[in-house]
Amino acid sequence: MPVSVSDIALALRLADAAGAAIRPWFRRLGDSVELKADASPVTAADREAEAAMRRLLDAEAPGDGVIGEEYGEKPGITGRQWVLDPIDGTHSFTVGRAIFGTLVALVEDGWPVLGIIDQPVQRERWLGVTGRATTLNGVAIRTRPCRALAGATIATTSPHLFEDADVPRFLALVGAVSGGRPRQGPVYGGDCYNYGLLAAAHLDLVCESGLKLYDFAALVPVVEGAGGRMCDWSGEPLTADSAGDVLAVGDPARVDDAVEALAGGGGGHEHG
Repeated sequence: MPVSVSDIALALRLADAAGAAIRPWFRRLGDSVELKADASPVTAADREAEAAMRRLLDAEAPGDGVIGEEYGEKPGITGRQWVLDPIDGTHSFTVGRAIFGTLVALVEDGWPVLGIIDQPVQRERWLGVTGRATTLNGVAIRTRPCRALAGATIATTSPHLFEDADVPRFLALVGAVSGGRPRQGPVYGGDCYNYGLLAAAHLDLVCESGLKLYDFAALVPVVEGAGGRMCDWSGEPLTADSAGDVLAVGDPARVDDAVEALAGGGGGHEHG
């Protein structure tokens, strides 16, 4: 069913609640950073922010499912799931870089239909809803045209996060983008913030591997509502069943070029 005004209002309140939990911890973490089993960092701010969002959902959407990075999955009965990443970019958060974000998504029957990227320190909020123009702090935004892959601006959080077999494919895309300018490399760091920048016409491509649903669900409506496209490395749409190889392209005319460049890296496993 279509995203309702009340769905949007709830999503905005979720982002507000997360931001209120996160801001007091920014650059005040001390020695409270812990490592999870996969060696990724987690903080009290991550946990408090997700707990605050879950309390709201329990009160206002008790029949909907919830998937969150910190507290796992709560089954629902409506075919809808709220997908939460309280701090996407915890590593940046722990070192005081305000390029992390809270991600809130609504997924219906496996398809992301609403997404928020919220940067609670800089007070920047992207809202994407299927069938509507993406907004940044309430103002509609558009991605920018990109006439050719060569010379495009590409970003990724870090190739060190990729599966080993995916690195050559990513480097093949970087080579196609650099167009013989080896010193013109990717923009590194940024996590979800890169996708907001792409939606606001500051980047052309974002490429990442190994993402979970809570990492990418919110990004899809934001990028696509601004005129861009999100897909996996084979060019297929992103759903709850996607493997986690993610490509965001500001100008949809460059999607096939980027997918072809990724395929040219060879040696990778099957995606999609």
